[in-house]
Amino acid sequence: MVRRSRVATSASRKVLEGKCYCGDVGYQVEDAFLYAAYCHCSQCRRTTGSAFKPFAGIERSKLRLREDAGKLLIVGEDNGHDAHCARCGSLLYSVVREGAYVHVALGTLVDAPSIRPDKHIFVASKAPWFEITDGLPQYPEFPD
Repeated sequence: MVRRSRVATSASRKVLEGKCYCGDVGYQVEDAFLYAAYCHCSQCRRTTGSAFKPFAGIERSKLRLREDAGKLLIVGEDNGHDAHCARCGSLLYSVVREGAYVHVALGTLVDAPSIRPDKHIFVASKAPWFEITDGLPQYPEFPD
């Protein structure tokens, strides 16, 4: 009997599992992220309650919610919103760029992605009490 791993592959891509704090909402996403960053904008700070949001960006079609998608709290519109667990409030992902991409909150991943954040964005609006000390490039807004 062949036993399948919890981490499946799709066209040789690893599929990562993610979930909220209470476990009510889960998702799968291909480990095919296009970019990753630490976002310091005021919206990400308020949404996470932290100095920044570590995220990785991927095409929206590569993120699949478990059947419990009805347990999401959506803040925003269809083509641009934050998706939270309606029970515990965890920010799972943000729909961005006219609805074509999602920014997955890296802290919600159960499995480790192959990508790591390589820049800080929106540092022009970063929390004044937080000092960036890691040496990664810093951009006042989202770089093109």
